[in-house]
Amino acid sequence: MGLGTFKNAWQWQVNHFGHQHGTEYTCLILDNRGMGESDKPLARYSTSEMAKDTLEVISHLEWTLPRQLHVVGVSMGGMIAQELALMIPDRIASLTLASTAARLVNTVGYWENLRNRINMLDDMKNRMFSQRWLDAPDDYGEFPTNGDRFAAMELEKRQDVEGFTRKGFVCQAIAAGWHYKSPQQLKKLANKVGRERIQILHGTLDKMITLPHGETLAKELGEKEGVTKILVDGRGHVLHIEERDMYIKALESIVEKAENLQ
Repeated sequence: MGLGTFKNAWQWQVNHFGHQHGTEYTCLILDNRGMGESDKPLARYSTSEMAKDTLEVISHLEWTLPRQLHVVGVSMGGMIAQELALMIPDRIASLTLASTAARLVNTVGYWENLRNRINMLDDMKNRMFSQRWLDAPDDYGEFPTNGDRFAAMELEKRQDVEGFTRKGFVCQAIAAGWHYKSPQQLKKLANKVGRERIQILHGTLDKMITLPHGETLAKELGEKEGVTKILVDGRGHVLHIEERDMYIKALESIVEKAENLQ
């Protein structure tokens, strides 16, 4: 999952895959270090270390067979997923990288960019979602708009003073800011996992990790050699919430494709 986010942000996908289709799929979601129910050490975090955290959980579950794992990563989670795929490429059945980047490119310098990401706590919903989605009526009718629902969910999360800490947020922001995968590393990843097993999802109005990051990621992984790229017009950073049905169909499609390659 992405920067500063709890694992329950996957609730719609877990409901679909883990409950409605629980005889077909087994789901694993976890809080990255620094958030939720995971430990929050005061240390230098990195996406590679966070990938090792994930690998420890997967290995504890004894999910160790070749081509067993369908990995989905969003934003910072997509960066962690890149690291994981480089660590255990033969165990990856499919790899979905959504709203993420191989490396963050900015024109204002590292420290100002980091400050901007830390200060985004004050303007979270406008940076994460498209205005069209924020202004639309709440899908469940409990709030006036989707934006109001997200604000309520974010307030509830911030009130969890043990699960959500500024220390953990800053440590995660540093990890995301320093993430770097070169074109050569991405080529190695694609060669070992298999380009036909990889898909990239990105919203055209993503303000957190802008569209050129997703286009570069797809190009360097090998869009012309089999990597799937899905650009979602008029949507922002959090596609698995803004476009839940589309997102689920995209995951089902890459899973089916990968299973047929087995």
